[in-house]
Amino acid sequence: MSLPQQLRDQSDFDQLPLNIPVSATIADIEENKGFIDYFRFVIEVKTKGESKYLIYRRYREFFNLHQILEARYSPENPAKLGPNTCILPPLPGKIFIGNKKDIAESRIPELNTYMKRLLGLPTWVLLDEALRMFFYQTEQDSEHQPRALRRLRPNTRKAMFDFRGNSKAELNLKKGEVIFLLRRVNADWLEGTVNNQTGIFPETFVKIIKPLPESDSEGEGGGHTYSCLRCFLLTPSGVDTRDVCVQEDLSIQPSYKDLLSRMRNVFKVDDIALNYRDPDGDLIRILDDEDVQLMIKEGRRQQHKVKRPVNQFPWELHVTMASDLSVYNTEA
Repeated sequence: MSLPQQLRDQSDFDQLPLNIPVSATIADIEENKGFIDYFRFVIEVKTKGESKYLIYRRYREFFNLHQILEARYSPENPAKLGPNTCILPPLPGKIFIGNKKDIAESRIPELNTYMKRLLGLPTWVLLDEALRMFFYQTEQDSEHQPRALRRLRPNTRKAMFDFRGNSKAELNLKKGEVIFLLRRVNADWLEGTVNNQTGIFPETFVKIIKPLPESDSEGEGGGHTYSCLRCFLLTPSGVDTRDVCVQEDLSIQPSYKDLLSRMRNVFKVDDIALNYRDPDGDLIRILDDEDVQLMIKEGRRQQHKVKRPVNQFPWELHVTMASDLSVYNTEA
């Protein structure tokens, strides 16, 4: 690069706002246990003004950003750059088969290189709105506390009995194991880490070694929100009732695909159909995302008629065999 070009580039950089990101490094990965489980990358961002903060992004957010930047700045002919075009760094491709945690871990070096090269592009690219929003620390980012740091706290409990979780959000405990506490979820459940796994568990199964500080009582401490979905498997022989805990807010609208996948996992049956009950008590079959939206709206309309725990969804799922059109009474 010629000296005049270097001076122009330095002058352009000097005029950038102080909150422009200049470097980003993945510090850790975290698993989110919602209706569909996925891993997020914990990213430390440094700005031109020398401030530092953490953001949390999924791979698909990297992918969406890259598509936007490609549409705006990639030249039609890579050998001939036009005005306001540049060669973007390559983004590691999608992986459809494999262990999610292993995939996320393997992507860290490649994504670190991608972000380093991305933030080394011309200054006018750094001012792109989509790029700035990707690296912007949202309110949700700022309220979240990374688990890797929380695990360093010496608040512990020891399991007095074996406990087998009913969902991926719940820990499996063996008698004598020491659990590092993260926070209190509600009056009966705690969140903690054991054997490199994080989840929730009932307080009655453990003995206090060192209690949580008051700041980590229910609803405080920047922890995840756990909500419970009541679901029923309806069969001619009876009703199997489950409360499935997911790391989601009560306001979420999950997709039909995610709900179907989770119910198959919960009840260990593949050939199932999803349903909800209308105000008359009749089963309504759910076939797509629009039906899920209708179910949620109906549940919210009726929630004042049914007393539920504060962390329970106002709608319920009734699972039947896909070929079974019969209606079974859940009140039996």
